[in-house]
Amino acid sequence: MALLCPVLAVWFLALLQSPVSGYPDGRVTAACDSMIPQHGHHPQPRAVHNITVDRSVFSPGDRIKVTLSGSRFMGFLLQARDANHVDGGPVGFFSLIDGDVSQLLSCGGVQDSAVSQTNKRRKENLEVYWTAAGPSPLCVQLLVTVVEKYSVYWVKVPGPVVCQSSAPLISSKLQLAPLPAAPPASSLTQPFNSAGCGSHKFCVRSPSCDPRRDPLCFFLSFTREGDSVLTEMSGPASGYLSFAFSYDQWMGDDDVYLCVIDGQTVAINPAYNRGRSPPDVASADVLRDLAWRIDDGMLQCSFRRDLRIPASPERFPLDRSYYIFLADGPAGEGRLQRHQRQPLITSRMYDVAASTEDVTGSRSPLLIKFHGAMMFIAWMTTVSVGALVARFFKPVWPSRTLCGEKLWFQVHRILMVSTVLLTCAAFVLPFLYRGHWSSRAGYHPFFGCVVLALAILQPVIAVCRPPPHSPRRPLFTWIHWGGGTAARIVAVVALFLGMDVEALDLPDPWDAYTMAGFVLWHVGVDILLEVHGCCLQKGSGTFIEDRVEILNPSIIKDEGFTFQKILLTIYICGNLGFLITFLAAIYQI
Repeated sequence: MALLCPVLAVWFLALLQSPVSGYPDGRVTAACDSMIPQHGHHPQPRAVHNITVDRSVFSPGDRIKVTLSGSRFMGFLLQARDANHVDGGPVGFFSLIDGDVSQLLSCGGVQDSAVSQTNKRRKENLEVYWTAAGPSPLCVQLLVTVVEKYSVYWVKVPGPVVCQSSAPLISSKLQLAPLPAAPPASSLTQPFNSAGCGSHKFCVRSPSCDPRRDPLCFFLSFTREGDSVLTEMSGPASGYLSFAFSYDQWMGDDDVYLCVIDGQTVAINPAYNRGRSPPDVASADVLRDLAWRIDDGMLQCSFRRDLRIPASPERFPLDRSYYIFLADGPAGEGRLQRHQRQPLITSRMYDVAASTEDVTGSRSPLLIKFHGAMMFIAWMTTVSVGALVARFFKPVWPSRTLCGEKLWFQVHRILMVSTVLLTCAAFVLPFLYRGHWSSRAGYHPFFGCVVLALAILQPVIAVCRPPPHSPRRPLFTWIHWGGGTAARIVAVVALFLGMDVEALDLPDPWDAYTMAGFVLWHVGVDILLEVHGCCLQKGSGTFIEDRVEILNPSIIKDEGFTFQKILLTIYICGNLGFLITFLAAIYQI
């Protein structure tokens, strides 16, 4: 009876709960008409997401690229409806760009007339195509419902209106304020020149490149001319380029300058960054001699501004030292979206009006670089070599000792302790850099926590190991091997994910291919040693390790151990090659 009462109470409380529905897999056809998630909460009043399109005029059959962006979100439902009857059914049909994050739904009896998420992983943007099928309305408006988390969502966020060429243009009910109009700008006729960098102008380049020859070169230069400074900026961009002066290496309270592609023109504007929100764009009245050029994916812009602008306190005096940021990102209809990779940041503060240095910056903070380097050293090299030595090389050095212990055991212990120490030190560095848990690193931090826990658990298990002839020894061996194997597998997953986090974004797809090559290299050597050991065991009829335990080590002849030694040497050289390759890539970003 004492057990039955709480069971009945829990059952009764469960019956009182209001039913709500969640759709992490995006199958939200029940909400097609209202576009309201059945979450049992009220929608948010102010939209923080934005829909952009690559054209505002269409003809039947045309395909329009639609982009959803804004703060990170888990779920969404996107439709296109008649702009004059937005409460009606969907029109046209969608096609996917990335089937891993989005899927097609049939709403209102129209196939593929809506798009939703495939999972609840957080996203920063979404791109799909909408096609005007058959007899379309004269004007169509995009609508989206966005779910940030179960209790926070926005319903029917209005996007831009696109119209047929024969229809009058209808303004959207909710549009973000456009960038202020810039004064007329002249057109540049050729790429900027890196000649003079370090001699009569200050330059920031990533990498140390020449924009005349390298279309992937990010270039920024400042040339003082009397009481003004001429600025030139160029780089590959499909949306915008920007640079900022800052008193620290963190985004916020910065003097920003934007070059934004707006249709067939470029808007050049100053701005001010408050925190990590989009910059407040200002009038370009304080800038002179504006010029720009778009050529084969490269964006160039230049302007001149005075050293001091007392009437605009948000414009920093240029005769002082600042950190310099150089960023790029997507934009639509002249509106900025969050940059998709870390800005290039100088390592120290510079006075661009007084200095003529030629410097480079980094897209990865120094602490994050050390974090990545230490994790690569620990989980590519020290743990891999240490595990191979313990598993395959006990009989190779049966009598050799180091500091009173068998050589193989000392090597294994030194490498494994190094792995644990490197992992613990590396784990702390991102927290020292950010001061809190990162919400933009995806699943990488979670896998990192698992790796740390398993790494610390291994030496604890090793300290508690029973004597060699104890009946519990086989159990210890399996637990120790299983924990170490699990740690190495999880670590490889964490390394794959960590190479693409924003603060340490190694070049794609090179990083994934190289890491896959390392995994195949390690597995291949492991299999070779395993097969070789099986052949030796078959030939002798007994386990080699058993013979070492029983016989005098001096009696044991070379049982093919030369092959193992050669293979270990080759493996270590190859392992170091992979490691140095990754460390060099980290150094260069």
